[in-house]
Parts: sequence; structure tokens; C-alpha cells
Amino acid sequence: MTLADRQEHPQLTVSQRDLFAADLAIVLASGSDRLRRAEPMSGHTTFRVGGPADFFIEPSSAAELSAILRTARQHRLPVTVLGNGSNVVVADRGIRGVVISLGQPMAAIRREGDCLVVQAGALLSSVAAFAAREGLGGLAFASGIPGTIGGAVMMNAGAYDHCMAEVARSTRYLDSEWSEQTAAGQELAFGYRTSCFKGTDRIVTETTVCLTPQDPAEILAEMAALAVRRRTSQPLELPSAGSAFKRPPGHYAGKLISDCGLKGFCIGGAAVSTKHAGFIVNLGQATASDVAAVFNHVQATVERETGILLEREVLFIGDWD
Repeated sequence: MTLADRQEHPQLTVSQRDLFAADLAIVLASGSDRLRRAEPMSGHTTFRVGGPADFFIEPSSAAELSAILRTARQHRLPVTVLGNGSNVVVADRGIRGVVISLGQPMAAIRREGDCLVVQAGALLSSVAAFAAREGLGGLAFASGIPGTIGGAVMMNAGAYDHCMAEVARSTRYLDSEWSEQTAAGQELAFGYRTSCFKGTDRIVTETTVCLTPQDPAEILAEMAALAVRRRTSQPLELPSAGSAFKRPPGHYAGKLISDCGLKGFCIGGAAVSTKHAGFIVNLGQATASDVAAVFNHVQATVERETGILLEREVLFIGDWD
């Protein structure tokens, strides 16, 4: 989840940083000890690239999230909201302003009938495992998606011909004034890798997914089979942001890329996976600029050879200029 894409914000002065930190200490119950300065974003994304965020913090509740957002607005600081950092590439120059990470402190899961009420920071793999233990089927497809449920709802994440739109029934979120609201049913406006939250300043805080009773052993067997399928077909051994491009109508992005002879193509430390051409991977020492260059080359080559412009599924965020 992000509220900022390709930001063009100047570096903060020392005074701006100190004033924001001081004011944030007042609104946070535990003070500002959890507020990190110049935090390397390479440690908070699955691609393992990216420069420092001016500020980085994990809120412990929706109320605390709202307080952080209000304080940032008072200081006119840009805000970027992330989940597990699994679908983003952060610029080498980092991210200006405040990065709010919705992670473990906001990851509670509880059962209500055949539904699960899940805070935005819960990992999809954890939610799928919880559902399996409870004998609730319908989330096995999500067990290998390396993101949070908040990000998954925002992107309508999916795999193996299933997606979040099939199970998400309602979502609580903070609106542009950071008041908590609820969207349900058609209001969620799910589409292919999109929802009513994508490209807006709404921030998902909690989602209710409704599932179907199923034998836990059957669910676990399905999850195990999908795990084997992933290991044999995807480059899980290397850092990446998952599927690099959306599926064009009537085609598969990976096949188009492979047919253009781009498997193994690399710039610096970033490369098109030799295992699955739909993935761009970090060979170990990649920079964000390397990654962007590979994305650009793949898009240009495929469009030239096939007439199809691949649309990025991965978000490029931060200070790219």
C-alpha cells in the first residue's frame, strides 16, 4: 500500500526532522522510541533494494496510525504506507517523509462464524494457515503470496486463478481525513489487480474474509501441493517483488518475455529469471536503478517484438529524480 509514487519532495532539514520527532513523541503512548531515522528500505522490501526513508515507524493500532498521519500532515511531510514491501521497488535515494509500515503490531486475526476478521498487517501466509487450522477453506491460493492482507486487498492479489475478491466481504479503512470507514460488497470495486483503495489515500486497517468449512487435512494438502508447484516454477531462492507484470488479455507475460529471448537478461545485479521469465530478480548486489532498467528494457523489447505493452504489477516508489 502506498500513498506516494515517484515522489518529488526535497530533503528534510534537521529542524524539520527534530520538530516532527518531538511532536510525534507527544501523540504516541510509548513515545518516539519506535521512530527510526534514515532507515534503509532494503531491509523492508522483498526485493532487498532501496535507500533510506527519512522516518520509519510501525503503528500498533488504527488510532495510533491516525495520530501519526495527523502529525505528518501538520508538518507537511509526505507519507508512504507499506505492508510487507513485497510488491514495490524503492528508489536508491530512498523515500522522503514518513514511511508507515503496517506489520506485526497490527496483525491480529480472529474468527467470527465462518469468517475471519484480520488486521491489515497480518501476512497472507499466516491468515491462510490460521484458516486451515480452523477448518475454513478458500484461502489456500494465498498461502504463498508474500504480502500482508492489507496490501492484498488493495491490489486484489491472486494466484492460481483465484483472488482476494472471492473472499473479502468488507474492509475498514481510514479516509482522507483519517476517520475510520467501511466498504463492503460492490463498494470494494475489485478488478484485476485493483480495488477501490488502489491509487487513493485510503488506508486499509482491517478486512473480513468469509470462507467455507472444509476438512483441515484437505486444506493443508492443497497448500502443500501449491507450495511444491511454486518451488518448481518460481525463483523463490532469489529476492524479487513477485510477478513483475500484469497478465495481458489473451497472453501470459512470462511467455511473451521468454519468447522474446529475455530469460537471463541482466543489467548490473538485476535480471530476468531463468526459471520464470515473469519474475525479475536480485542476483545479490542489485540497485533499484538496475531493477528499473531491466523493467524498462523488457517492456520496450516486448512491445517492439509483439506490439503488446506490458503493464507493471510492481510499484516504483520513492525519490527517483
